[in-house]
Amino acid sequence: MRYIATAAALAAMTVTFGASAQQPSYHRDVSPSLAKQAKISEDSAVKIALAQVPKGAIKSLELEKEKGKLIWSMDLVVPGTSGIEEVNVDAVTGAVVSVEHEASGDVAFAGYHVARRITLG
Repeated sequence: MRYIATAAALAAMTVTFGASAQQPSYHRDVSPSLAKQAKISEDSAVKIALAQVPKGAIKSLELEKEKGKLIWSMDLVVPGTSGIEEVNVDAVTGAVVSVEHEASGDVAFAGYHVARRITLG
């Protein structure tokens, strides 16, 4: 009986710790040096963003300096809608910096400029 209880406890620990070690399903761009400066964790920033876009799912996440602020920038997709919702969360305070809708055409246009900048330097 004692063996069964120990085996069950070990199985529960494996499931719990195994789940926390999984990689997120979204694209991440997080520099270790910037992550050290963030006081708000990635998990907390994701929860804050999802509270702003309740039916959304994170498509990509980036930790970046923007206008002198360290922010978690997340793109969310919402089933049944076009485009993406971009949510920026201050990585030091946890405050929502902005929530913006980007239409499908805007996303393609922005992607063109990023690709052009990379290609042309």
